[in-house]
Amino acid sequence: MRRSLVALVALAVLAAPSVVAAARCQQTTIVDLEDEVMCPVCAMPLGLAREAPQARRERAFIAGLIESCRSKDEIKDALVAEFGPAVLAEPAVGGFSASAYVVPLVTGAGILGGVALAFARWRRRTGPGRPPERSVAALGDAERRALEAELDRMR
Repeated sequence: MRRSLVALVALAVLAAPSVVAAARCQQTTIVDLEDEVMCPVCAMPLGLAREAPQARRERAFIAGLIESCRSKDEIKDALVAEFGPAVLAEPAVGGFSASAYVVPLVTGAGILGGVALAFARWRRRTGPGRPPERSVAALGDAERRALEAELDRMR
């Protein structure tokens, strides 16, 4: 019992520096970055560009940065510095690339506005208290008799 307790304490003392280092270093993984980073040569996400030499070089670069305990944002910044802005799978915030964010928002707002306008027109046309388009009084004698006969038959 005493021997296992000593072994457990020794293991804890030996493992403590690596646990502290791991807690201090918030590592990311290559898999976590593959969908956010592009292979600039293949023009596809790094996760899909498996065999391209440029993709292998980029993965090795990322692995080195992960080993040196870099954060995700620091890795992305280093990738942009090394391979250029085309390496990021997200468009830039300013300039023409801003249309990637603005166009879907404007389109969604236009669709919602159109639906709201159509609903308002439909509601105005068939609103409560409004008489139907064709009332019983507007029916001719033959139509009125046919309607009353149908209603009598249903009763």
